[in-house]
Amino acid sequence: MTLPENEAVSINPATGQMISSLPWAPAQEVGDAIARSAKGYLQWRHCSVYDRAAKLRALGNVLRKHCEKMAQMICCEMGKPILQARAEVAKSADLCDWYAEHGPAMLAAEATQVTSQAVIEYRPLGPVLAIMPWNFPLWQVMRGAVPILLAGNSYLLKHAPNVLGCAALIMEMFNEADFPPGVFGWVNATNEGVSQAINDPRIAAVTVTGSVRAGSAIGAQAGAALKKCVLELGGSDPFIVLNDADLDLAVRAAVAGRYQNTGQVCAAAKRFIVESGVAQQFTDRFVAAVRQLKMGDPMVEHNDLGPMARADLRDELHQQVLKTLQQGAIVLLGGEKVAGKGNYYPATVLGNVTPSMTAFREELFGPVAAITVAQDAAQALALANDSEFGLSATVITASEENAHYFAEHLECGGVFINGFSASDARVAFGGVKKSGVGRELSRFGLHEFCNIQTVWKDRR
Repeated sequence: MTLPENEAVSINPATGQMISSLPWAPAQEVGDAIARSAKGYLQWRHCSVYDRAAKLRALGNVLRKHCEKMAQMICCEMGKPILQARAEVAKSADLCDWYAEHGPAMLAAEATQVTSQAVIEYRPLGPVLAIMPWNFPLWQVMRGAVPILLAGNSYLLKHAPNVLGCAALIMEMFNEADFPPGVFGWVNATNEGVSQAINDPRIAAVTVTGSVRAGSAIGAQAGAALKKCVLELGGSDPFIVLNDADLDLAVRAAVAGRYQNTGQVCAAAKRFIVESGVAQQFTDRFVAAVRQLKMGDPMVEHNDLGPMARADLRDELHQQVLKTLQQGAIVLLGGEKVAGKGNYYPATVLGNVTPSMTAFREELFGPVAAITVAQDAAQALALANDSEFGLSATVITASEENAHYFAEHLECGGVFINGFSASDARVAFGGVKKSGVGRELSRFGLHEFCNIQTVWKDRR
């Protein structure tokens, strides 16, 4: 298949067929998009927070109305199994409702301890540029856009080029919810276009979800332009199983935490660190459970794994597996590329993984689990923290003391006890180390893109 030049292209990862293409936005088009966003902001910022919340409720209803249409587009463009795609749409609609209900109170004037005359006000910053990924093509956009918009900012989306249809549908849904022109916008910008937008004085701030390399480059540009930047980047989350763990629970959480979205999740279990007393039992049961996962057409409801989103990502993952095997690990399941059409890669489990190996040191963004045995709980903690990433972690233990100790000492943004990592509107999401800067969701995500303004009246 000959792909069009100078255009972004959406390709069905299950069939290899082109879905759509769109020319890259030239500098003039990027400038026009920024101008619309700036004009929309000037109107939107003066709407009451309750009017903005009402628009978000309308958006949630629109998402539910078009749930199947959106889910099928997600499925076709990046290969997410259809049941998970529908859940992504439902979760995004619920996010709109939650912020519409609880957000206005979080933006109310806040008293201080100085005097009743001094308060903290939460004001908008201006147009926010958002560079978003393909793996959750709706949720990733919504979890940033909803609080950003509620705060009174406008939002300009630069989406991943392989999910053009999803980006277009999101734009349609904001229009159907009757948001004012320019409040939510989309531009199919190149890297040069992103740089142009960051350096435009009308853009007030930048948010990025993506790779460490992309986040580092964009963060550097935003920093040079002295603009607020939130970065949600990669992760190589530890999944720790201690000797006192409920192994039935551990296996269920491990399978769900690793293979959701065909393993293409930043905050997902990737490094399985198992205390020696239960290592063999856990490994045997985990491999047996993973073997039951069904891989195939993501539009078929009973399939658990779809294709990976792009062929180059599948090839990169396979090279990471091969390097790890050359370094001394063993294949317990999978490990071979699937022949035929589609970017399929089987559910894979690697054993005997040590900290010096590729599968331990690098992020595995696909359906591959790496198991490392720890001699005791202290070594398990040390292994978990032996990473340049710090997004989230899971600890499976029956001991409340262990749970508190690990939560206190794990170097990451989220710790999940007896359950796999997840994002939820009600709690903050983000990481430390190379996993990013700043937080999304909850009141913390809402305040990230606010001018936190002190107003001290009658200070005589």
